[in-house]
Amino acid sequence: MDPKGWRVELNDGHFIPVLGFGTAAPEEVPKSKALEATKSAIGAGFRHIDCAHLYNNEKEVGLAIRSKIEDGTVKRKDIFYTSKLWVTSLRPEMVRPALEKSLKNLQLDYVDLYIIHFPMALKPGEEFFPVDEHGKVIADTVDLCATWEAMEKCKDAGLTKSIGVSNFNRRQLEKILNKPGLKYKPVCNQVECHLYLNQSKLLDFCKSKDIVLVAYSALGSQRIKEWVDQSSPVLLDDPVLCAMAKKYKQTPALIALRYQLQRGVVVLAKSYNEKRIKENMQVFEFQLSSEDMKVLDGLNRNFRYALFESAADHPEYPYSDEY
Repeated sequence: MDPKGWRVELNDGHFIPVLGFGTAAPEEVPKSKALEATKSAIGAGFRHIDCAHLYNNEKEVGLAIRSKIEDGTVKRKDIFYTSKLWVTSLRPEMVRPALEKSLKNLQLDYVDLYIIHFPMALKPGEEFFPVDEHGKVIADTVDLCATWEAMEKCKDAGLTKSIGVSNFNRRQLEKILNKPGLKYKPVCNQVECHLYLNQSKLLDFCKSKDIVLVAYSALGSQRIKEWVDQSSPVLLDDPVLCAMAKKYKQTPALIALRYQLQRGVVVLAKSYNEKRIKENMQVFEFQLSSEDMKVLDGLNRNFRYALFESAADHPEYPYSDEY
């Protein structure tokens, strides 16, 4: 199966592979694992690699991409690489230097997609999560439209092919879309999206604006303790999902990924396990019936794994709105 055909066109004319490899990992996982896992993913057929400055592993992921180019597995143009602008660099003058820093870590000339990681600006500095004595994040006051203009300049400069956003709600997307003098629309909105939080309203809104929804935590969540309540339900253990996996003779993970593809969602699969990385590529080898899609729609319970609660008081906290 040649996965290159499995791409969708973005609103700027570039193409994104519908299945992506997620590279975020808990702090305790050694960075060398990101190198090995990314090499395995490219070897298995993944062509879309999703990373971020926040993940602190762009050096390793860049090395993995370059080594698979050097060994002839892929050319640079075959790889779709996403990086993300962290929230301590949302001031317009900080956007390009942040992207240039990612490019330097990656040792790449350009990224395919650069996205604003969260809509909430935090105090600039070395710390990813600047907090006050009460453990609340220290906000910065930045107009997201000014940040967006700086993103547009990065695209014009050829440092990124496409620009988008992540964790934006409808209101925040509309703010960008309605900006006077908008040059480029966001090509995507990358959000938490899975069977327990299927984002149907946000998905419909994004489709109406020709914005691709990219799903992270599509398999539930890695349950990174800094982000996720350890008592939250394990998605892949869901009895309805497991019964469906048996019916199709697939794994629960593959059913959860396939569900997203059939809704027109670009989906990220995150695994550092070589066997499962290969297995996740099998998502293109079967199809769910429309009846079964409806059954899976019924699992939605608007349950969010990653709440970013330390930022709940931020004026741009995205999860207070319905969608």
